[in-house]
Amino acid sequence: MQNINCRTAAFIIKNGKLLFAKNANFPCYYLVGGGIEENETSEEAIVREIFEETGLKLEIDKLVIVQERFFEVGQKHHEIRFFYSVKDTVEINIADGTFTDQGIDETLHWLPIDKLGEYEIVPPFLKTLSFDNMNEIQHIVVKEY
Repeated sequence: MQNINCRTAAFIIKNGKLLFAKNANFPCYYLVGGGIEENETSEEAIVREIFEETGLKLEIDKLVIVQERFFEVGQKHHEIRFFYSVKDTVEINIADGTFTDQGIDETLHWLPIDKLGEYEIVPPFLKTLSFDNMNEIQHIVVKEY
């Protein structure tokens, strides 16, 4: 049996840097975002997740990527993740190392977009993604099993 879940992620960009979160207990950086709750749209979920993790009420610009990831951890999973860009209508003043709502283990970090290949980030396709031309929705499928 396959477990299906839906998640969201945000492209929050400032001065050529992309905002990531990092848990002190894990080696990789990941985008701000999280799970979609029952009766919640993906757009409602990412607005909520951004606020929970950063304290900012940001507006969504548009859906830019839909990723389907098939992987196996104990059982087979099909994860669908919606990546949104945000409008830059609000001043984003988040310092490196700011804590999220997850407690002292999770902090926020600005990573230079042109150097993402030097970091351990998930999902890995972000290392080679072009952030300059996001006019059409991309559909990315990753099959790990």
